[in-house]
Amino acid sequence: MIPRHAEKTLLELAKGYPAIAITGPRQSGKTTLAKHVFKNIPYVSLENPDLQEMSQNDPRGFLERYKDGAVFDEAQRSPKIFSYLQEIIDNSNQPGRFVLTGSQQFGLFSGITQSLAGRVGLVHLLPFTYHELYSQKKYKSGYNALDHVLFSGLYPPIHDRKLDPHVWYGNYIQTYIERDVRQMVNVRDLSTFQRFVRLCAGRTGQLLKLSGLAEDSGITHNTAKAWISILEASYIVFLLQPHHANFNKRIIKTPKLYFYDTGLAAWLLSIQNSDQLNIHSSRGALFESYVISEFFKAQFNRGIKPNYYFWRDRSGHEIDLLAEQGNCLRPFEIKSGKTINQHYFNGLKKWMSISDSMGIDPTLIYGGETSLKQNEFNIVSWMDVGK
Repeated sequence: MIPRHAEKTLLELAKGYPAIAITGPRQSGKTTLAKHVFKNIPYVSLENPDLQEMSQNDPRGFLERYKDGAVFDEAQRSPKIFSYLQEIIDNSNQPGRFVLTGSQQFGLFSGITQSLAGRVGLVHLLPFTYHELYSQKKYKSGYNALDHVLFSGLYPPIHDRKLDPHVWYGNYIQTYIERDVRQMVNVRDLSTFQRFVRLCAGRTGQLLKLSGLAEDSGITHNTAKAWISILEASYIVFLLQPHHANFNKRIIKTPKLYFYDTGLAAWLLSIQNSDQLNIHSSRGALFESYVISEFFKAQFNRGIKPNYYFWRDRSGHEIDLLAEQGNCLRPFEIKSGKTINQHYFNGLKKWMSISDSMGIDPTLIYGGETSLKQNEFNIVSWMDVGK
């Protein structure tokens, strides 16, 4: 097993919470991690039809079998057990006793918030970070090949089993996303939904304009809004919110759309290999998506809610990523080019000039391999993001 950065967080949470929840997209490694970290308690898959039926028909009797604790995989499949778990936990507040995993935010979260609020330590597990995967000796061959990383993505099965990314992502869309979609909402025409997801991939790194997306997909505005929520709940996309700081200027208030995994987005864009990606018009947007998702993963792995934003005013001034650090804001500019051009710093210079004392440590993240300091700017290689 490739060590995961979230392991330390899980062990810390298990010292203080009677239950731990691990949520994230399908195939991100939740089950593997739970089995590894909590190997001293039984593992129970609630996708097993017999166990699922037993837990639903007789939840008290089912949980009696695991009174000393268990890992309940895909716990949202048996929503009845949450209320009974609350009773067991309240009678004996032993830490690290139960572990719940789930792939759907809505299903798992609703059970936690209704019955287990305040009793559960939560970790979001996304696919590998760059450093989790490429710090391993056997994967070093792709260490500094940016287009290879963007095209292959970071889902564990692709690398564990050395699968063709293009084939794997096609199957992933059909067998996982569409199944989750059917369980969360009544989508009559899955081909329309898949077209919608492809159109989302084409808007990676752009402001989310639901009306245009809905029109291009042939659906209503409300349906587009609901489907974006489904993709968020399935950990396929995330919305980067604009920061409220206006500095006496009118600011954009619309979020930007990103994919957690660039390999999946590349498949949706019909990119079939890394050579095609190298010259593709969406390469810069995919690179931006990669960088921001690595920041999100680093926070999630520490059990922290990401505090990242973007900033843009109506005059066209923009910062790709803002990190809140106390009362200060750290700006990041993201450029996929391997050669540092001075115009890369224009946005950072403008931001620092209008943000007064709020702006600190302006940073450029680029597609080159060397990190350095240039005047007041930090220049960070894409390979050093999230360290």
